[in-house]
Amino acid sequence: MDANTGQQVTLPTSQQPNRKKSKRSPWMLHLMVLPAAILVFIFSYVPMTGIVMAFQDYKAGLGITGSPWVGLKHFRYMAENEYFIKITLNTLFFACTKIVMNLIIPFIFALLLNEVRNMGFKRSIQTLVYLPHFLSWVTLAGILIDMLAQTGIINQLLTNLFGIKPIFFLGDGTWFRITIIVSDVWKEFGFNTIIFLAALAGINPSLYEAAEVDGASRWKQTTHITIPALVPMAIVVATLALGNVLNANFDQIFNLYNPLIYQQGDIIDTFVYREGLLTGQFSFATAVGLFKSAISLILIVISYRLAYRFAGYRIF
Repeated sequence: MDANTGQQVTLPTSQQPNRKKSKRSPWMLHLMVLPAAILVFIFSYVPMTGIVMAFQDYKAGLGITGSPWVGLKHFRYMAENEYFIKITLNTLFFACTKIVMNLIIPFIFALLLNEVRNMGFKRSIQTLVYLPHFLSWVTLAGILIDMLAQTGIINQLLTNLFGIKPIFFLGDGTWFRITIIVSDVWKEFGFNTIIFLAALAGINPSLYEAAEVDGASRWKQTTHITIPALVPMAIVVATLALGNVLNANFDQIFNLYNPLIYQQGDIIDTFVYREGLLTGQFSFATAVGLFKSAISLILIVISYRLAYRFAGYRIF
């Protein structure tokens, strides 16, 4: 439309947008993604052919094609195995406790850090608390084993300062559970705080200015502006974590546990590792792993549904 004459202006053909071309995805982008897709296919989908071992009495000498089929034998044994029920409860305890603690503590820490006005001090604290996230559990486990030993620095401090007898942190079931949860929260809460700090950065500053003009104290601003703004993000984090209910962090447990605390510290992943790789019960271990994967898939689907329903969050 010409602004002066009010007549419709037709652009030359060379200047008209190519709508068909704009709707096509550039083939170069697909080519760039291709190597990653191939790696995922090789390392994530091809190994899934081994699932058939869960329905076989697998013998390494006979292979998958020659091993006899036994149907649901291993799943029935799994359901009747009291120890499997115990490790499932252990897994749920560790995973659920970690999910709750890694939601509450980062939430509170983000609120506290948001009140710091010295930006240099704020950034220094933030950097210090999320650095442990980048350390592997192999490294941290070695440090914790030395520190929590009966002659380690923690027990020495407890004995010298408070007169407490040395505690067997990694050999007593109750203390082992506490150690696992506390060490996981210490390692991850700083990094998880970033999510809530990002949500805080999206709050409109004019809301605080208006509240301050109305005479609202800093506590009132926090309870009526900051916390309500963080609640949707907390809902998203909590619902998406639902898919990890059966993941109690194999790396952490494997590097810290020992036969003394199997009853209180063993989880599904470590049980599968021992049954499959150490004792050679490949079929039973595959059945347990398949059970866990199926439940996790269901929980992931439910979590995405809940995240979309309560927080409007969706990936696809």
